[in-house]
Amino acid sequence: MSVTTQTTYTSASQAMPIGTPRHHIIIFAVLLGLLLIAPFLLYPVFIMKILCFALFASALNLLLGFGGLLSFGHAAFFGSASYVTAHAAKVWGLTPEVSILLGTGSAAILGLLIGALAIRRQGIYFAMVTLAFAQMVFFFALQAPFTGGEDGIQAVPRGNLFGVLSLADDRTLYFVVLAIVFGGLLAIYRIIHSPFGQVLKAIRDNEPRSISLGYKVNRYKLAVFVMSAALAGLAGSTKSLVFQLASLTDVYWTMSGEVVLMTLLGGMGTIFGPFVGAAVIVTMQNYFASFGAWVTVLQGTIFVISVLLFREGIVGVLSKWIKKPL
Repeated sequence: MSVTTQTTYTSASQAMPIGTPRHHIIIFAVLLGLLLIAPFLLYPVFIMKILCFALFASALNLLLGFGGLLSFGHAAFFGSASYVTAHAAKVWGLTPEVSILLGTGSAAILGLLIGALAIRRQGIYFAMVTLAFAQMVFFFALQAPFTGGEDGIQAVPRGNLFGVLSLADDRTLYFVVLAIVFGGLLAIYRIIHSPFGQVLKAIRDNEPRSISLGYKVNRYKLAVFVMSAALAGLAGSTKSLVFQLASLTDVYWTMSGEVVLMTLLGGMGTIFGPFVGAAVIVTMQNYFASFGAWVTVLQGTIFVISVLLFREGIVGVLSKWIKKPL
């Protein structure tokens, strides 16, 4: 290791926070406490939808907010995992945990294949490449015989977790989903605050300098792309069991747009921003459903207002006010 690289690595290590900040521990504890009592106060399926999309948005935020890579095709991983999990549970009769693992694994493999090609481009070209691949996945889902075409895969059985715990009850399933999503959020938090995460931020901020210091930039980009794809797949797999459905909506380009909106609205590059963004968008879709197609107009209006008033996102502005990272 060269002297320059070693000095830079030492500086980066010293810049890393020692231990988890106290306010982050408090936020995680309060969030977990609220989520534990939520199914007794609100409709469990509604909360589970927020949780699934919060994980999905957090997966994209790992790539966009900390890796600096804008993907317009993340629905490919979310939707493909949803289809694989639904098919494994319904056709193959596998248990839910195995079905979710298969869905997550398939998303990771797809992320490896797409990422290996996409990272050769930068900026808007990277985004367009991911969108092109996502459209290929969409047309595959539309034409493949085992995906059900426009009908999708319906009546997906929730099954018994580890062959013992029945997930037929919404509240029972809720706590399983909570464990999966909260575990995913903690994994993302650990990745961000690891030496790997510090290098990602360096690449995001100044890629040419990172290359000059000897870092294999494309390897880091590919690694974070695969991680993000796998976590998006975990969200899609979980969602297919919650709603017992895998449909073309999961792989359509508008799904990629929605998750980008959630990330930007909550606060790109923040820990808790995607969760807030997902909660806002899903709540709007749920309570404004009676407006029909006007929901998208309302979403666009609120997004424009939020961008004008909260340029760094809701959590980003809050973080700026209290002068602490969120």
